[in-house]
Amino acid sequence: MAGVTQFMSNGSLRLHRHDLPDGLSLGPLVAIDTETMGLDPRRDRLCLVQLSSGDGSAHLVQIVPPELGGRGGDCPNLKALLADPNTVKLFHFARFDVAMLQRSLGVRVAPVRCTKIAAKMVRTFTDRHGLRDLCREILGVEISKQQQTSDWGAAELTPEQLAYAASDVLHLHALWERLEALLRREGRLELAQACFDFLPTRGALDLLGWETPDIFAH
Repeated sequence: MAGVTQFMSNGSLRLHRHDLPDGLSLGPLVAIDTETMGLDPRRDRLCLVQLSSGDGSAHLVQIVPPELGGRGGDCPNLKALLADPNTVKLFHFARFDVAMLQRSLGVRVAPVRCTKIAAKMVRTFTDRHGLRDLCREILGVEISKQQQTSDWGAAELTPEQLAYAASDVLHLHALWERLEALLRREGRLELAQACFDFLPTRGALDLLGWETPDIFAH
């Protein structure tokens, strides 16, 4: 299956339509993010899945629905990676992405880790846990959010959109390394892992409408 390769100043960006190429290996820990038409996984369409092995490059899979000439959720290579029990999937705010991927592709994404949860468990001195804040404060890296609200359902994505999408996964490995060290230092790694293990179930509950009311609330 053909893909289009573009190069960025900090590595390579590869855009694939419909699925990852056959035989691609991204290692035991893969950073993943999604771009969608909105923030409700029960309603909005999955448009793009970004992945990185942490080597400075990113693979972007554009999910095109059948009514627009695509294959929709027919992406066996991507789904196999998402469900692979030997591949850890690293997200920032995994709760949303896991639910979106489960609903759109029909796959239970596990095992997972989440840098937002990790940050909230060790950075209790602040309420700034967004990816941009963490990259700036922990890694000294500035990432742009200018394209965050652009039209991800367009047939042709702009170079600016692709660069933005890639930036959301290129720094997750380094961020997780720093946060994991803090979790160990504070004695909270085991508790964090229990939270990560629950995320696929939390996503399933959200898809069934138990986000509001939250069954864990009083």
